[in-house]
Amino acid sequence: MTGYGRATTRFEEKTITIEVRSLNSKFTDLRVKLPQNYKEKEQIIRKYLTDSIKRGKIDMNIDIKSEEGDSEYGLNAALFKKYHNKLSEIMSELDMPPGDLVQSILRLPNVVSNAGGDLSEEEWEALYDTIKEAVANFNEFRTSEGAAMEKDCRQRVLSIMADLEILDPFEKKRVEVIRARMQKNIDEYIGKDNIDANRFEQEILYYLEKIDVTEEKVRLSQHCKYFLEELDKPQMQKGRKLSFISQEMGREINTLGSKANSSDIQRIVVRMNDELEKIKEQVANSV
Repeated sequence: MTGYGRATTRFEEKTITIEVRSLNSKFTDLRVKLPQNYKEKEQIIRKYLTDSIKRGKIDMNIDIKSEEGDSEYGLNAALFKKYHNKLSEIMSELDMPPGDLVQSILRLPNVVSNAGGDLSEEEWEALYDTIKEAVANFNEFRTSEGAAMEKDCRQRVLSIMADLEILDPFEKKRVEVIRARMQKNIDEYIGKDNIDANRFEQEILYYLEKIDVTEEKVRLSQHCKYFLEELDKPQMQKGRKLSFISQEMGREINTLGSKANSSDIQRIVVRMNDELEKIKEQVANSV
């Protein structure tokens, strides 16, 4: 599930800004971008994020701005010259245009280094508290988004259940239409006097059993209720189970459509399928 959280604090002459973003993913994929002098705490930060955030492609960015401007950062002139000389030599040999060589070199590791010195215990505590605040805001965002998704899915499942309830009159009408059509065809092509009435009733019953949708309706109703029960459970991660239930709902809806033999029932089935596809889209964002 997507999410976003941000927190800012001041420590001495520094402004610490932390952003946490996530995209949907079946696994935990964590990327942390932080200044060089915070690297010693990276494993602690990663563990906290892994423990506090449930799954997703997660990006955390720690940005430090100082009132002293860029004085915290220093240029490794020797390394810069080494890169520049070597790259210029290679590009000359290959007859390549120089391009923006300066900007390219500045992005290479250790060319621009943090000169802030060791991380003090007080600064680490300020940083860690800000991380906790950003993660709390992130989880609150996710909870809010999840609640909106749950509400939408619930309404759509209830809509499918409501459509299921209005099938009965169309089923009865369908039986009458099929019986009348079969009787008409027999009268026209064979003749009423040449047909055994009992055998005719048996054939109609056999055909109606083939297109009977009672079992599909019962199973679809059960799946819908099961889906709603899962939504009501307090556990956080239920996307995979909801995905499986929605697939079973689709199986029954499609069978209803194949057995419909009625334009009215087909219209209801199409409407059910439309609602189900939107449910699947929502569930896919939480799997």
